[in-house]
Amino acid sequence: MTEAPLVSRFDAVLADLDGVVYTGPHAIPGAVESLKRLESVGVRLGYVTNNASRTPAQVAAHLRELGAPAEDDQVVSSSQAASDLLAELLAPGSRVMITGSAALAHEIELVGLTPVHSAEEKPVAVVQGFNPEIAWKDLAEAAYVVGAGALWVATNTDMSLPQARGKAPGNGTLVAAVASATGKQPRVAGKPEAPLFHAAARRLKSERPIVVGDRLDTDILGGNRAGFATAAVLTGVDTRASILAARTSERPEYLLADLTELYEPYPEIVEEDNAFRCGKATAQVQDGLITVSGSEKDLDAWRAACAAWWTAHPDAGEATSPQLKWLEN
Repeated sequence: MTEAPLVSRFDAVLADLDGVVYTGPHAIPGAVESLKRLESVGVRLGYVTNNASRTPAQVAAHLRELGAPAEDDQVVSSSQAASDLLAELLAPGSRVMITGSAALAHEIELVGLTPVHSAEEKPVAVVQGFNPEIAWKDLAEAAYVVGAGALWVATNTDMSLPQARGKAPGNGTLVAAVASATGKQPRVAGKPEAPLFHAAARRLKSERPIVVGDRLDTDILGGNRAGFATAAVLTGVDTRASILAARTSERPEYLLADLTELYEPYPEIVEEDNAFRCGKATAQVQDGLITVSGSEKDLDAWRAACAAWWTAHPDAGEATSPQLKWLEN
């Protein structure tokens, strides 16, 4: 184990929000303090979010209410990415139907397009983003326009949204409803596409960022596609088991309990005689079974298991089904 904290390897942290900094209206324990410490160690901070229901200024204001450091321009959202994409594809002033929030409509206006809210206004495109107030009639209106051949852009396709009471349906479920009705698929502007992460890194003038997220299919996949280091935290959607089973493109470089572990040395994983050792735990794969010597509660044991399983399955195009055998030390 090296003595330097993990965060010292990077010049910026690109943090997801839901499931990393907060769940619902409440900050995750230790998150705010961890974000505040970044300035003292010379590491810049940016927030990369698929939440399109609020403007970046509103997101930053909420973060400040929680005590986290946040300027408006530190927040890069999928609504901005969707608006930029539409501005590239459409003529100035083109009408875009909003299936989402007022914040999304505002971003569309900022890039010189015209937000509208019904098929009767003859939009040439639909942009769909999360809004908890969306109803059947809104999805139906989007389906009418998309079905008629309009360009369709989704801010993101997150299937779930972490809330204080559990997981709630995310924008992906609403997008899926329109897709089912029309037989069409949207272009996706936000995570897991790489441009959103590249834009955040450019804002921070970062050359060595680390992407920290709780979701493999958005945060980690997008960070990997961008060519950045990635760390999965266990405070949101994905779990130790789902991370172990991840397909190759969604595997994080680091596995952390929460943001506080950015300030701890990251344990070295060493391969010895076809076994992988991390801390006091070891893991090896034989005949499709992962045998782990260590406690199931010890995160190092899961790190060792991931190293062993991923080495045995380097090119997994789909999530795998690992079987584990635990041998308590």
